[in-house]
Amino acid sequence: MGIIIGIDVGISTTKVVGLRDGSVVAPIRITAADPVTSLYGALGKYMHDNGIAFSEVEHVMLTGVGAAYVRGDVYGISSSRCDEFVADALGARYESHLDHAVVVSMGTGTSFVMCQGSDIRHIGGIGIGGGTLQGLSRIMLNTSDIRQVSALAMQGDIRHINLLIGDISAQPLPGLPMEATASIFARAQNDASKEDIACGIISMVLQSIGSAAVLAAQGTGCRDMVLIGNLSLLPQCKDIFPALERLYGVRFHIPKYSQFCTAIGAALAYTR
Repeated sequence: MGIIIGIDVGISTTKVVGLRDGSVVAPIRITAADPVTSLYGALGKYMHDNGIAFSEVEHVMLTGVGAAYVRGDVYGISSSRCDEFVADALGARYESHLDHAVVVSMGTGTSFVMCQGSDIRHIGGIGIGGGTLQGLSRIMLNTSDIRQVSALAMQGDIRHINLLIGDISAQPLPGLPMEATASIFARAQNDASKEDIACGIISMVLQSIGSAAVLAAQGTGCRDMVLIGNLSLLPQCKDIFPALERLYGVRFHIPKYSQFCTAIGAALAYTR
């Protein structure tokens, strides 16, 4: 069997992975002005960098919102399309080794997919994600560079922005520790530093996603959440999601190739 290539085509960003004998081969990410340019550029670079000939590729699987802009085969290689929610679930399950989990795909917005064995169901979503982070940062910090915002946030203090339970109560409330958030941005002042604002924006986005994931799983008996997408790489995830674990009694998992899970899932869909 040749290599199976999975491609997650966004509007401007494309992620490519190969699956050979069940193993992930050197995933890459490319950004371009439009999805077609991004797709062809990413696939060409991927094959060149890994020394893969066209004859070695058995099939190309496309997914993501940008896949609709691409018709027919890619570079003359046999190609198919895969539903993005299915790709999310298959990739997250493969990377996390969990058969029962809520897959939290943090893209421009955020979707929630229930994966229980072979049963894959989209159970909801929210319009908060990387697009929210970029938009608010553009307005409040004059930049939409998430890496720059994340670096600023590392120097900020969330206590200058959010109102905590400890600020309004002399003792913990039932199920709510003193460090839990009572109100997001409630303490922000008009002279807040850029570092504190960046910290507040990232905290708001990640907390909202985590809390919404827990609510989406209510009544399912599922306590495992698999975080995928670019936002899962933010260093702030290492602080915010463990705090949510303690608050809600759930487990958040970030797989090794979390940002490439959808592309991995697309490739897996071919063998499925």
